[in-house]
Amino acid sequence: MATFLVDTNVLVYAYDPREPDRQARAAACLRRLVASRQGALSAQVLSEFFWVATRRLDPPLSVPQAERSLTNYLRSWPVYPITGQAVLEAVRGVQQYRFAYWDALIWAVAKLNGVLTILTEDQPSSRLIEGVRFLNPLHQAFDLAQLGWG
Repeated sequence: MATFLVDTNVLVYAYDPREPDRQARAAACLRRLVASRQGALSAQVLSEFFWVATRRLDPPLSVPQAERSLTNYLRSWPVYPITGQAVLEAVRGVQQYRFAYWDALIWAVAKLNGVLTILTEDQPSSRLIEGVRFLNPLHQAFDLAQLGWG
């Protein structure tokens, strides 16, 4: 079982040369998660990554480059689907915790699949909601050793 669900922003920063510090931290984070086999993704995150990487990065990834990256993630990481139950749980997260919907959906997928931590810069670090903790691995104070060996 995965311990960490990686949010889109962590994946994207690993490819973003405009943010060299974040790029280095994101890449180191992903390497550690692959080495320790503790990371996971959701179908939503992969979809968002493709859209952002091919449209918002400067320079953007080509479609074949993004497809290669997606294929590598699918081969190396558990990928959790978006289910009807996850959508309903996300709606509850929007109502109860005031999440933005897409953040709520990532939280719902983590919660429903027993993933204890979401790695993101979109929530306050160390926030704990119904057993799911948010950590920002891109923050300077974050100790990458928390992600296992690698």
